[in-house]
Amino acid sequence: MDDALLNLFNGFLTILQPQYLLYAALGVLLGTFVGVLPGVGPPLTIALLLPLTYSLEPTGAFLLFGGIYFGALYGGSITSILMNTPGESSAVVTAIEGHAMAKSGRAGVALSISIIGAVIAGTIATLGLTFLSPVIAGIATSLRATDYFALMIFAFASVTALVGKSIVRGMLSLFIGLWVGLIGIDFVSGDSRFTFGVPQLADGINEVLIVIGLFAVGEALYGSARAMAGGETVVPLNGRFWPNRSEVKRVWKPWLRGSGLGFLFGALPTGGAEIPTFLSYGIEKRLSKHKHEFGKGAPEGMAGPEAAASASFSGVMVPLLTLGIPTSATAAILLSAFQIYNIQPGPRLFESSGTIVWPLIASFYIGNIMLFLINLPLIRLWVKILKIPTPFLFAGILVFATLGVYSISNSFTDLIVVYIIGIVGLLMRRYDFPIAPAILGAILGPLVETQFRRSLELGDGNFLVFIDRPFSAIVLALATAVIVLPIVSRRFSKAKDAVEEGDISGLIEGGEHQDETTDASESTASVGVGAPARRRWWRRN
Repeated sequence: MDDALLNLFNGFLTILQPQYLLYAALGVLLGTFVGVLPGVGPPLTIALLLPLTYSLEPTGAFLLFGGIYFGALYGGSITSILMNTPGESSAVVTAIEGHAMAKSGRAGVALSISIIGAVIAGTIATLGLTFLSPVIAGIATSLRATDYFALMIFAFASVTALVGKSIVRGMLSLFIGLWVGLIGIDFVSGDSRFTFGVPQLADGINEVLIVIGLFAVGEALYGSARAMAGGETVVPLNGRFWPNRSEVKRVWKPWLRGSGLGFLFGALPTGGAEIPTFLSYGIEKRLSKHKHEFGKGAPEGMAGPEAAASASFSGVMVPLLTLGIPTSATAAILLSAFQIYNIQPGPRLFESSGTIVWPLIASFYIGNIMLFLINLPLIRLWVKILKIPTPFLFAGILVFATLGVYSISNSFTDLIVVYIIGIVGLLMRRYDFPIAPAILGAILGPLVETQFRRSLELGDGNFLVFIDRPFSAIVLALATAVIVLPIVSRRFSKAKDAVEEGDISGLIEGGEHQDETTDASESTASVGVGAPARRRWWRRN
């Protein structure tokens, strides 16, 4: 603990220099500015702004990243509360209760509960990151290739099973990402893989291009299509801004519970902020004395999940920094940013790059404070930005993404690749395929392949090497359970419902047929000519 405090103190000495404080403040400002735009969450915000950091040295770049994330997180909360438009799945609960509060004339109170909870949760979780990361990094030095392979498989399984509504769609999304990650020259045989005769693909596809294509371009195309169904309206920011005493009494415990849940689930390879936010919402609804207000604007129903979302960011930094394993889309983007500067997160990171890591951790404390100080006086400005016409918004995102990609390598091939990936991202959103598994597969795919081959070399080609060590065997068993248990549970639940209704034969023979018929009818109904038919199609999807 003494070493952690000393290193953290040195990190503060670094970032308290004027130029680094400026980077952190600029990151918060830019993150909030972009994050407040409808449909733009933290992953997309960081993906858009990533090329801006290429001219900075690593410490300044990562301080900017930290500020961007905190700002984007709160910007997404503003959009969720005032427009009922969450930028990512973890903000859905905020949209449910926060928007209901806004419509009842408590928009300012909802925004203040959001930002105060974010600051409290972010600080608590960063304390956990400070003291837990060095311990895990020390333990990780004893892990072998089979252990790292097992951990990555567990991360794949967790994100695939727990993010999105369908495990099948999640697995397909993961395989798409793995395939993209394997494009290029095989480092063992020297053969080209999936390059389709294009020389520019021999070195693989840059992770930044994948991120910008799936998030920025894909989201802009998807948002433009959905905008044909009609835009959202902004709830005016009237009335008091600060919560009164009774509201503070209702939200301070949810803030603390949400902070704990967010950090705990973020620190485990379980898929980022989605699980703790929904779990926090369920817990607060169960514990609340005002259950009748849930769905109609319950402050505690928004405070807990908001704190969980904020705390999960510091939580996901634990496996990212100590093991090199990202467990969320945002963490995957940050991993690609580390790789840009030839920094590989893992057990040796705190020893080899301590001058970067500890200022980064210290910047999270500063970023939380700046988030509060900068955004309070600018809240009405952010509300005005929400009124930007949708065509200008998505056109601006495409222009910004195009310029950012071209600035990386001055290559038209990269632009073509990004827009092809963007079209894939559009189709994935249209058919409800989660994006996070694809990002994770593309970035971790080459690392999984490396650890897989190293493991087989250690075991002389014997596949039993993956279960020789208790750690890797247990982790692989957990990964299998994460995939299998939800499927078994779902089928058991369907069977139980069928038994209660006395219609077992219908479950066995007619269930799938009924689903296919429904899907077919919806698909047929969505095909039409003209704007009304298109609006109906996008509104449903």
